[in-house]
Amino acid sequence: MKRFHVHLRVHNLEESIAFYSALFNAIPTVTKPDYAKWMLEDPKVNFALSTNPVGESSSGIRHLGIQTDNQKELKETYAQMETAKGTIFAEGETTCCYAQSEKSWISDPQGVNWEVFYTHGDATVYGEGNNARPAPAVMEKWQGNDTAEVTKTEIEKDSCCGT
Repeated sequence: MKRFHVHLRVHNLEESIAFYSALFNAIPTVTKPDYAKWMLEDPKVNFALSTNPVGESSSGIRHLGIQTDNQKELKETYAQMETAKGTIFAEGETTCCYAQSEKSWISDPQGVNWEVFYTHGDATVYGEGNNARPAPAVMEKWQGNDTAEVTKTEIEKDSCCGT
C-alpha cells in the first residue's frame, strides 16, 4: 500500500518535533540533528521535517510525495507520473533523508513538487554525493512543467528529496 508523504522545512526542529509529536500522539520514527520523520499508520503518512539550509529563511511545505512499498508499486506510480504530463526528473538510486531510495520528481501545474519513491534501506547521513546538502537546491532551481530548464549538471550537483 502506498503512503502519502509530506516534507516540511522548519526554523526550530526541537519546537516542531514537540508540536507534531503532540498532534500525532507519537514520537518520530527517525530523529537526527537536522531531520525528523514519523511513519504514521493512521493516517498512513510519511511526515518529515528538516531544518533550513544556512542562509535560507523560508519554512513550510518543501514537497509532497507518494512512497511505495515495493518496486512494482513504484513502476505503476511512475506510469501515472507519465500520464500527468508534467516535467519528470528521474533521480534514480540515491541516498537522501537518511535513507537509500529510488525516486523521481514531478511538478504540478501550480509548481508544487511531488516526489515518488521507494525506500529500501537506511543511511547514516542525510545524503551522499549529489545529495550531501541538508536541504538540496535542485527543487529551487527546477520550476517543472517546462517553464524553465535545469541543466543536467545542476541536477547532478544539487538533487535530493530535501527540497
